[in-house]
Amino acid sequence: MDPIDHHFCFTTLFEIIEVGGRTDLKTDMLKDLDRHKTQLSIFKTNPSVDQEVLSSVLTNIESCFDNLNALGSRIAQLVSENDFLSSLRNRISIPGGTCAFDLPVYHAWQQKANPERQDDIKRWTEPLSPLYKSVELLLGLMRDNGTPQKVMAPAGLFQQNLPQGKFQLLRLYIDPSLNLVPEISGNRMMVSIRLMKAGNMGNVQPCPIDTSLELALCS
Repeated sequence: MDPIDHHFCFTTLFEIIEVGGRTDLKTDMLKDLDRHKTQLSIFKTNPSVDQEVLSSVLTNIESCFDNLNALGSRIAQLVSENDFLSSLRNRISIPGGTCAFDLPVYHAWQQKANPERQDDIKRWTEPLSPLYKSVELLLGLMRDNGTPQKVMAPAGLFQQNLPQGKFQLLRLYIDPSLNLVPEISGNRMMVSIRLMKAGNMGNVQPCPIDTSLELALCS
């Protein structure tokens, strides 16, 4: 990877740290993990459920819960305890703030061989592993919970009333060959999806034809 790729890697890393370091986010994730564990534990005595798969999922949930709970304030400390990351974070949002003149240490790091830079990034991001695994597990459980249904968008517009308190995530499936971009808006009562056709020059226009979609409401 080029140094510019790793530059944007740092930009994303600092955004993750800012969001992931919030106490309320960690609390909500722990509650969701515990909720899924309670719901799935009910099926331990159900003969129609594959107990081996269920046991594996429950073990994964418990592992994520324990590791995330033990994470403490390590996410926030990931930058504050590292002089290199701390100085980079303070200047990366400033136009030209990471140039060789203003941040020579960062410029010298970018001259390292790609494997060395990758090893550094892996070491610095290791404390985020519990957060990553927990998010991956929660999203996987949520996405697998929804059943896709085929719907029709007349003239590229679809609207639907939403069941109250019964879902947390909406998944949309569109045939990639149609080259359509969905614009999704809504509130707790309903959702509206307008399909846009992407042009060769990057511009988009409303899709004028009836289009088939697959929609899934995941809880």
